[in-house]
Amino acid sequence: MKKLVIRSFQERDIDAILELNRKEGWEGLVSKEDTLHAWINSEPALVAVVNQEIVGYLRGITDAAVTLYISEILVREEDRGKGVSLRLIQEAHSCYPSTRMEMLATGKSEEYYKKQGFRPFYGFRKAAEEFKRA
Repeated sequence: MKKLVIRSFQERDIDAILELNRKEGWEGLVSKEDTLHAWINSEPALVAVVNQEIVGYLRGITDAAVTLYISEILVREEDRGKGVSLRLIQEAHSCYPSTRMEMLATGKSEEYYKKQGFRPFYGFRKAAEEFKRA
């Protein structure tokens, strides 16, 4: 892999992020307006760039003191296994070094995060649409 650069999200990155989401099958994250709004209001919001091309990203939410929650982390399939995700995680934590880091993971990524020293925890989720039905 050529030189990997981790930098802050810029609005011009949104189309590349949407394309990564689409390729991953994350259909709930492909609305440009909603996704851009989420990125603008997130911290940390980082992209991984190689040769001026976005190959991955991390979007988080934090209180800056106790918890850093990783909302999304995604690396382009052909760039997985090259340390991109780990660099994104390290950079995000370096922004808020006193915080604990929490995230949800898919079954496919569970072993990866365990190898990075993360431990499982129990949580719940309810989508916005489900509140409308209640």
